[in-house]
Amino acid sequence: MTQQLVREPTDEAGPGSAPIGRRSVAWGLVRTCRPRQWIKNVLVFAAPGAAGVLTQRDALLRTILAFVVFCLVASGTYMLNDLIDRDADRLHPKKQHRPIAAGTVSSGQAIVACVVLLAAGLGLALAFREWQLALVAAVYVAVTTSYSTWLKDEPVIDLAAVASGFVLRAIAGGVAAHVPISQWFLIVAASGSLFMVAGKRHAEGAELGEASAEHRSTLATYSVAYLHYVRAVTSGVAMTAYCLWAFERATPVKHGIWAELTIVPFVLAILRYALLLDQGQGGAPEDVVLRDRPLQILGGLWALLFAVSVYAH
Repeated sequence: MTQQLVREPTDEAGPGSAPIGRRSVAWGLVRTCRPRQWIKNVLVFAAPGAAGVLTQRDALLRTILAFVVFCLVASGTYMLNDLIDRDADRLHPKKQHRPIAAGTVSSGQAIVACVVLLAAGLGLALAFREWQLALVAAVYVAVTTSYSTWLKDEPVIDLAAVASGFVLRAIAGGVAAHVPISQWFLIVAASGSLFMVAGKRHAEGAELGEASAEHRSTLATYSVAYLHYVRAVTSGVAMTAYCLWAFERATPVKHGIWAELTIVPFVLAILRYALLLDQGQGGAPEDVVLRDRPLQILGGLWALLFAVSVYAH
């Protein structure tokens, strides 16, 4: 007996697409949450770590709360972004396999999941009376939503919008742990984020070639030379600001030379990442970090020296 599959029409799947089971939908929703990208939310620990308060129970718990909040709201914005970009994603060699673009998750299911995730993230911050954290998370949602619906088509502004997501994560950690954020910290976070975003655009343009403009209109505007310029300027600013911060921090005798030593792995990590970008990697920064062993070693060495400079005195 020949088993006939009943085709279920959806606004996502094309003609002849097979029915989608509940397990496939659930896994598709998990994939759309992009748990691999939660590594970006580790940035919430940066400001509390630099302030040396992570050994304090209350500050640590509030920072963990910020991490969870940003995992939830970021996943909600990923849902929204993939829903809005589903047609463009179908033209991309990799993004066409995203669950919404592939038809595994319908528009209705994505909308419900998006609302639930955003409400859960903001509600969690409010439930613990972390009003400032809730405000930073709300600004993140607003900027990300504006990017998905409008700013992504505005050259240069789109770079700043994506980079602001990293900066807001860093700020969220500071407000959650109730520690002041220095100007050097913000400069390093902002310039470093722009550096990675410029590399991401370069990798996307190289991967898509002539079809890049069909996927993202700004890719037709950015030349290779311009993106190289942005990367050179922003990486230079990030390294200079970090060096100034490290020298300033090393001034008190109690910090010794450890803060200055963190400059070495920091600069080498920037240069290593720049090399990977020049080789066409960087389309997904989290993948670069998770796959490149030398970069991981440099990051570990930096974290060790940084921890010693902050806590071992």
